Amino acid sequence: MDGANGDIACDQYHRYKDDVQLMVDTGLEAYRFSISWSRLIPNGRGPVNPKGLQYYNNLINELISNGIQPHITLHHSEFPQALEDEYGGMTSRKFVKDFTAYADVCFRKFGDRVLHWTTMNEANVFVMGGYDTGFLPPQHCSPPFGFNCTRGNSSTEPYLATHHILLAHASAARLYKEKYQAKQHGFIGINLFGFWVVPLTNKTEDVIATQRARDFLIGWYADPLVYGDYPDVMKKNVGSRLPAFTNLESNQVKGSFDFIGLNHYMTFYIKDDSSKLDMEIRNFEADMAIDMKFIQNDASESGYPIRPLALQELLEYFKQAYGNPPIYIHENGQRTQRNSSLEDWSRVEYLHGYIGALLDALRNGSNVRGYFQWSFMDVLELLDGYASSYGLYYVDLDDPDLKRQPKVSAHWYSNFLKRKGVNSDEFIKLEKNLTAVSHAQ
Repeated sequence: MDGANGDIACDQYHRYKDDVQLMVDTGLEAYRFSISWSRLIPNGRGPVNPKGLQYYNNLINELISNGIQPHITLHHSEFPQALEDEYGGMTSRKFVKDFTAYADVCFRKFGDRVLHWTTMNEANVFVMGGYDTGFLPPQHCSPPFGFNCTRGNSSTEPYLATHHILLAHASAARLYKEKYQAKQHGFIGINLFGFWVVPLTNKTEDVIATQRARDFLIGWYADPLVYGDYPDVMKKNVGSRLPAFTNLESNQVKGSFDFIGLNHYMTFYIKDDSSKLDMEIRNFEADMAIDMKFIQNDASESGYPIRPLALQELLEYFKQAYGNPPIYIHENGQRTQRNSSLEDWSRVEYLHGYIGALLDALRNGSNVRGYFQWSFMDVLELLDGYASSYGLYYVDLDDPDLKRQPKVSAHWYSNFLKRKGVNSDEFIKLEKNLTAVSHAQ
């Protein structure tokens, strides 16, 4: 990230009223954001920070007063440093108790106005990056699998952290259902990165490897949540490094959600590599025994290849493999290089295609409850810092006022939300109109 940080970023902390008005102008009906555990409870447990509490109350109230539903995520890639230093974060079972206590504070302080709670964001990717390869916080890893490894064990910690995340999620969900749900009438779920994988070739071994990848990348979390245990292929390949659920834990995790959130961006291509199982020391990827490729052959502006069918296939997979649970698409959007150009036509094309695929999935019976585009405005990206852009609105970081400017995609998305047509004829007409407007400016 070249030293970039989120100390200021888009500074919604001070500009939330203007940003909410921008949401109203765009036509948003809901806004998904995360609570920073460290902002609310600086030491991870103990006293609540009154300024942090006030900020979240202000934001929630501003959203609701403008007719926008708040959807809150409790953990989004950050963790109180005090608890990381004390017991190593999610590798310790102590995390379960502390996370549940933190969730209790949030339910108690905000639950009278918040109906949608997500415990973890991209739990599967967070663990892979944070406890295997080390490219995400808290940067636990071990050679030869990680980058600049100073602590951790890539062979064991991803599985241990996942086990504790599932137990922590189940504990927080159980608390919400027993203590708050009857009075607050809300819903609680968990978010996963929605990997969609397809065989690189039609060879039998690649087809089998693709299902194995789905079991590892999705089933690692979805199987315990729906069925109460890890996939059989994970038990076979990982062996004793994979923690086991007790009967009580299995029953607590199974069904511990009202919805599942999915973040989906792209398709990965799978090739079998069973030779990895012969490695003396293996990490998560080696246990999958695959090569996973991201083929960037039809993208522009360093963006993601546009393959909308993948979203439809992902939702169909959840319908067939997991009993069609309620699904929210929590993130979906196009990556471009950050620049001051407002003509992000590749993002418009991306959104047009993927929203169309989502509508097709709905027509085919997928139990999708909502869709959130990533991101409303340009923000600090965990992997790219400020080098990449996903926003509908450009944020001028060189402007002291951090001016927000609508891109072409913001106009398109607003027209879509306001029911002004998304068919191809209207899309072409909108493109011509917006091009004329941008040239006039």
